[in-house]
Amino acid sequence: MTAPARDESDQSATGGRKAQAARNDRRILEAAREVFVADPSAPIAAVAKAADVGISALYRRYSSKEELLRALCAQGLRRYIDAAEAAVADDGDRWETFARFMQRAVDADSSSLTRRLAGTFEPTEALFEAAAHAGRLNEVLFERTRAAGAIRADADVNDLAMILEQLASLRLGGRVRTHELRDRYLALALDGLRAPGRRPLPGPPPASEELAVRWRPR
Repeated sequence: MTAPARDESDQSATGGRKAQAARNDRRILEAAREVFVADPSAPIAAVAKAADVGISALYRRYSSKEELLRALCAQGLRRYIDAAEAAVADDGDRWETFARFMQRAVDADSSSLTRRLAGTFEPTEALFEAAAHAGRLNEVLFERTRAAGAIRADADVNDLAMILEQLASLRLGGRVRTHELRDRYLALALDGLRAPGRRPLPGPPPASEELAVRWRPR
């Protein structure tokens, strides 16, 4: 006995609902980034308005602002990890690979989330694990670039987080102008990181605990 064929119209309707849900999710996360980077204390209703979705549709996907913040930071970490993994897999010129990674990290703009959202919610274990993975990739990429003689000896892997956050703080004019300025100051930062360095760097680099403690809820 053969199983009854599924109604094609039902399959089409299901596929259409899934596609719509995926589009809504992208719009919600894009809107959440804009809203919460501008004002971490903004209500979740502001995200629904910016995404042009109903508040009920948003709550069906994210039951609370905290859950939405976790999803937003997970997305930012994923973009950063993708850039780092691509760089680690690149066997080309060590300095050029490192510079391309820094450019991709600036373009991904996950550091804006760190600057604005650290300490505003309770991270999950999965987020801590993703952050630890990103840290390990940073170390591999940084150390092999330094071993090639391309990064100054007194620089530290934790300097990267501070450089990226400084660049993420640059916002002037519209989106295009902001990107131009971030690219400009990234070029200056890369020149400062490159070996041999004109003068010793003052003060010690940030410790890992100093960077991590910011994610503890305030």
